[in-house]
Amino acid sequence: MSSFATFLVGYVVLVIGLAIAASLLGVETTWIAVGVIVLLGIGIISATNRTKPRDPPPPSTY
Repeated sequence: MSSFATFLVGYVVLVIGLAIAASLLGVETTWIAVGVIVLLGIGIISATNRTKPRDPPPPSTY
């Protein structure tokens, strides 16, 4: 499994746990759905930034 997939699986588990906790606290379903969508978007952006290849450093001019 790639590091991108591993990061996303862990993040989805976290989001599900937070959604269940919010439900148990009595938060409205609409707000839980909004929070889940926002958190999943943040997770995809974070996973992409963490796993994309870095640009090589510029060659030395010395």
